[in-house]
Amino acid sequence: MPVSNAKVRNPNKITDAVLESTNGDDAGHQEGLRVAKTYDVERTHSSEYILRSGFAGGIAGCAAKSIIAPLDRVKILFQTSSPEFAKYAGTRMGVWHAAHEIYSQRGILGLFQGHSATLMRIFPYAAIKFVAYEQIRSVLISRPEQETNVRRVVSGSLAGVTSVFFTYPLELIRVRLAYETRKDQRASFVRTCKQILGEGQAATGSVASAGESWIRNFRGLHNFYRGFSPTILGMLPYAGVSFWTHDTIHDIFRSKLLAPYAVSDGSASSDRHVPLTVWAQLMAGGMAGMVSQTASYPLEVIRRRMQVGGTLKEKKFSSIWSTARVIWLEHGFRGFFVGLTIGYIKVIPMVSCSFFVYERMKIILGI
Repeated sequence: MPVSNAKVRNPNKITDAVLESTNGDDAGHQEGLRVAKTYDVERTHSSEYILRSGFAGGIAGCAAKSIIAPLDRVKILFQTSSPEFAKYAGTRMGVWHAAHEIYSQRGILGLFQGHSATLMRIFPYAAIKFVAYEQIRSVLISRPEQETNVRRVVSGSLAGVTSVFFTYPLELIRVRLAYETRKDQRASFVRTCKQILGEGQAATGSVASAGESWIRNFRGLHNFYRGFSPTILGMLPYAGVSFWTHDTIHDIFRSKLLAPYAVSDGSASSDRHVPLTVWAQLMAGGMAGMVSQTASYPLEVIRRRMQVGGTLKEKKFSSIWSTARVIWLEHGFRGFFVGLTIGYIKVIPMVSCSFFVYERMKIILGI
């Protein structure tokens, strides 16, 4: 049935080709409306959409991190070359033996040490990341012909950098809590914050003036961004490749060949609002995590070593290049991929869960 162009919301100038499809047969009309909804910038920029997508992203991030928390603890200990657990790194059953030792020393809570800080960080981090991606994507890809690989990668990279900037201090605290293995001292969130704040500050025997105290505290706050540079460098390929891979696999699953098996309604369509089936969504997320993890892992190892540099009281971890040099001299090329197996084991369920919960939460919240 003919439909006038005025009935299709087109705030961002959807191409005439798309609108003309709404004046043809019913199939063309439905596809035209689907494309119009997918590229509806006005709807995506509404405060209601932002709040709901942020909530969906936060829940997705917490769910994903919770299921892999024990593996994350072991991976951090391996990456940072913890003296107590270095003997397990690179061995066939190293992950299992390290986890068993943590469990025997501290019980089940030992495997989740630092997880409270993780959840405090991951909710705003995931919320900001998904909101930023939706918003940046709607600006860079506002029409079908702009749906290119480069724009997808850039959208994901900028979203990742935005989320990291606002939540990095909590990530640093989480790593410090996970790195603590001393039996005689239980890790404390407040004590860890005080320790980070006081690192690198010379002791003084006299009472400091208010101005000197303020300057010292300001410099202490800088410690909360230790390892921030490699984090940003690592996030650019990680987030960009992750979202690009996820969207690309979505396109493959929505093709005419696979749509009957991978799309919930069985139709081959570019409409991102029609969800994939459970197995297809989990596979898309898992592949996205695996590819992005491989691309960014060396920088992640450098970042971890820099983050615990204050604990080790060694200046050789003060910059990206000096840290990379130490890793190269100690372990060679393989040193940049220590713990990658654990990364693969954890990244598949984590990213699969994250994208799956996010997409399903969007349906529940009506966005």
